[in-house]
Amino acid sequence: MTEPLIETNLADVPLLARGKVRDIYDLGSQLLIVATDRISAFDVVMPNGIPDKGRVLTQMSLFWFDLTEDLVENHLNTADPTEYPSCIGQYLETLAGRSMLVRRAEVVPIECVVRGYLAGSGWREYRHSGTVCDIELPEGLREADRLPEPVFTPATKAESGHDENISPQQATDIVGVDVYREIEGLSLSVYSKAADHAREHGIILADTKFEFGFAGGKLILIDEVLTPDSSRFWPLDDYEPGRSQKSFDKQPVRDYLDSVGWDREPPPPPLPQDVVESTSARYREALRLLTGYSLD
Repeated sequence: MTEPLIETNLADVPLLARGKVRDIYDLGSQLLIVATDRISAFDVVMPNGIPDKGRVLTQMSLFWFDLTEDLVENHLNTADPTEYPSCIGQYLETLAGRSMLVRRAEVVPIECVVRGYLAGSGWREYRHSGTVCDIELPEGLREADRLPEPVFTPATKAESGHDENISPQQATDIVGVDVYREIEGLSLSVYSKAADHAREHGIILADTKFEFGFAGGKLILIDEVLTPDSSRFWPLDDYEPGRSQKSFDKQPVRDYLDSVGWDREPPPPPLPQDVVESTSARYREALRLLTGYSLD
């Protein structure tokens, strides 16, 4: 197993932002997005990373960008480091497989969440009020039940901590009626196509989160798309409504942190090797099943 890439340092290339996972570099009209192997849990970045996680996230995003480009344009210019500007040529080995050169876009300031199944914060709200983001749902649904049809449930973009679910009216107040309708329609279309593909490959796409931005006056899909960090993927052969589901994500990390009684405040404890390896295996298996691509 390779050593995880925790942080990038591209000398003489301006660092625009460093998120929980991605480092973003400013190349003028373009941005260089590098997916590291950092992993966060309960909104805190862990001290050690997950080998190959950044490569998995990048390769999955590239796959979905290609599969859905008939539905919506995206921000990808190239993921081939040999086509990158000469100023970053010395970093090709670091960037290969985990980076994308993308168009700069004016980000739409809401998260575009689509839910096909009742889980997570949606399940918690439904138990309390029978709604998700103020959208009424049928009575008697169980945890992880498939919804009658996918629903668009917007959220605020949080600089730190969790995004906060908001109602369609609140989202409309933020972005306007026309933009809201367009991102809702695009989100539902992309989710439906991806969910059909996933099911054909033995995986349920329970829910996912998209981001959009404007480039050249047109709304485009940006950031990562349909990865285990932005989506709930469940194995179809183990699906059983009425309980929480196994998933292709960072659950081994969350389970370990809960087992040691961590108070969810920094600093977090280091992750043991078996947790690191099992988490890496989940990410890699999701990539293989959904795309047919293996990092090996």
